[in-house]
Amino acid sequence: MATAASASASPAAAFGAKTPRPGPSPSPASAFARPPPRASAAGRLHASLHLGGASATGSSSSSSIVGNASGIHLAAPVLAPLAVPKMTGAVGAHKNVLLFHCEEMRELAQQVVARNDDIELRSISWRTFADGFPNLFISNAHTIRGRHVAFLASFSSPSVIFEQLSIIYALPKLFISSFTLILPFFPTGTSERMEDEGDVATAFTLARILSNIPISRGGPSSLVIFDIHALQERFYFGDSVLPCFESGIPLLKSRLQELPDSDNVVCNKVREGEQRIVRIKEGDPRGRHVVIVDDLVQSGGTLIECQKVLAEHGAAKVSAYVTHGIFPNESWEKFQPDNGEGPGHGLSHFWITDSCPLTVNAVKDRQPFEILSLAGPIASALQI
Repeated sequence: MATAASASASPAAAFGAKTPRPGPSPSPASAFARPPPRASAAGRLHASLHLGGASATGSSSSSSIVGNASGIHLAAPVLAPLAVPKMTGAVGAHKNVLLFHCEEMRELAQQVVARNDDIELRSISWRTFADGFPNLFISNAHTIRGRHVAFLASFSSPSVIFEQLSIIYALPKLFISSFTLILPFFPTGTSERMEDEGDVATAFTLARILSNIPISRGGPSSLVIFDIHALQERFYFGDSVLPCFESGIPLLKSRLQELPDSDNVVCNKVREGEQRIVRIKEGDPRGRHVVIVDDLVQSGGTLIECQKVLAEHGAAKVSAYVTHGIFPNESWEKFQPDNGEGPGHGLSHFWITDSCPLTVNAVKDRQPFEILSLAGPIASALQI
């Protein structure tokens, strides 16, 4: 049975602590002493967390843990804010992306990877069965789980769209973190209007197909398109895909900075039935280097008419830029270099991007064509 003496022993003795040396008894106020004034910045207390408990560290000017027979007194520390780790996709964070591509886009995909160390090139086996239908294989599919994945596509003809859609629909289902489709050229963009009953707006059809790309673990898929033909086409896409509309015009601006004689004159294309009338909308072309800008070119008839009108009005040079050089039936052969003889003989420059790789292969060594690569803008878009 505990005696009265043992029951009245100090708490320190009960827990095996050393008995304090005899000394003056603390005043009643000292047992409830107020914390000392906040230390200066140099002597401020800092607290850190450790597995198994907490510890406090301080400088010599700060109060520390004090124990005596009357109790334990802790000086209140000034806690430093906890460091919060960056989340993927945060501002300033780098996103590691695995980039797949169709065969036509192999060269552009390699250029994209060369622009950014956070993008890694991956491969797909593009084969066909005996009946002509695609026999596709995604290499090392198990290694892309939890990763950010992108696919660089080229819908250059209806014959290649189905096999690429098969890959586009398959990748998001491989437990990836996010999926981005880069489709530099939206091929049915010029078929966005229905002027007569029975017309089919195939731009809307393709937009609906792309709007049904399966979601990934990170949510809806992203879609990157450059210089879509009509702004209203952005409303053709459903809520299950996140379209991002980029432009190749900054590439042209950078190139023009290298041409000290370049000034712009805007050409206006007016349709009157099947007839196109080209007028100079603003500016005086006399003695200047004029650049005609459009989103795409097919037959090239309008550009050639612009070139003729500008030459008649005294332009010293005429160049052209289009983001998408389609040129069906090798219509690029219509465009000849001026060879320094003026716009009456041809174009000084014809800039196109590599959004249409089949065209690039046909004109890359032919004057007056010059290729402005989308590799840099694509690499930047993949970090959004």
